Amino acid sequence: MSEPRVSTLISAADLAAKIRDLGARIAADHPGQSIHLLGVLKGSFIFMADLARAIPAEVSCDFLRVASYKGAHSTGEVRFEMDLTEPITGRIAILVEDIIDTGATMDSLLRVLRARNPEKLKVCSLLHKPSRTKVKVPIDYLGFTVPDRFVVGYGLDYDGHFRNLPYVGVVEGM
Repeated sequence: MSEPRVSTLISAADLAAKIRDLGARIAADHPGQSIHLLGVLKGSFIFMADLARAIPAEVSCDFLRVASYKGAHSTGEVRFEMDLTEPITGRIAILVEDIIDTGATMDSLLRVLRARNPEKLKVCSLLHKPSRTKVKVPIDYLGFTVPDRFVVGYGLDYDGHFRNLPYVGVVEGM
């Protein structure tokens, strides 16, 4: 079986420009305040690293891990596999996600994290696939809206492959 072909959807240059813009907007919305980024593993790690460098303010980072996909398909359930290592009570927390499609994972995360009493809890997603929305969730900072295609690269994967691509691509034939 041959490896799937990937075509470019969002170039590395377009990603870099958008992330600079998102970082500036986040800092402008929270002048003089420390920002605590909460990365949703594994998909957000590249995006979050670049976003952290693009925010001209004090930034701290933590990670959590949830699972809701098997291969290219949502399982319909959200499993928490790793929790944050620091409390978010009283902090300005920004949940950083690679993609929001059905909204179910983000909805579950927001319910859990709001109960921990952050000063503010915002959502920053690199990608949004609105055609697949089942649960509407707030997206305070959005990179790009994408069509209902299976996307990979820049941290997003297909069964663990393609995360290292410097762009967001579409897996052809899916």
